[in-house]
Amino acid sequence: MITKAVGHSLADVRTRVHRDCVVCSLSNEQGLHLNFRATDDDEITADFIYDKSYQGYPNLLHGGVISAILDGAMTNCLFARGCVAVTADFRIKFRHPVIVSQIANVRAWITRITPPIFEVKAEISQSGRITTTSIAKFMEKPN
Repeated sequence: MITKAVGHSLADVRTRVHRDCVVCSLSNEQGLHLNFRATDDDEITADFIYDKSYQGYPNLLHGGVISAILDGAMTNCLFARGCVAVTADFRIKFRHPVIVSQIANVRAWITRITPPIFEVKAEISQSGRITTTSIAKFMEKPN
């Protein structure tokens, strides 16, 4: 189990260091507006639904948007533990398409900490099946 850093909340860290993020900022007019929340299982999760303006192929969410969602979830997972880090290595597997105009969910969790490196996994699910998985390494960002 990964322990949460004392005195840090997800919203506090996100506001301090990620205020205008295209993925998680609620005030970025052109952003994805993902509202990540921490779970009791040391995970981060968010539900989302995007219309056809975010598609690649007809009715399918663009792979770049999917990648951004996963990266944002993993970053916010670290924020929830008071850690600010940048993506160093990011791998993704597209298993099934994500359909536009249908609700989907992203979740992320830390799998290993070897300072200054953090390994984080994330997945997107839709209609009861996992559509996309990812694993990434993040490097702690110096102040």
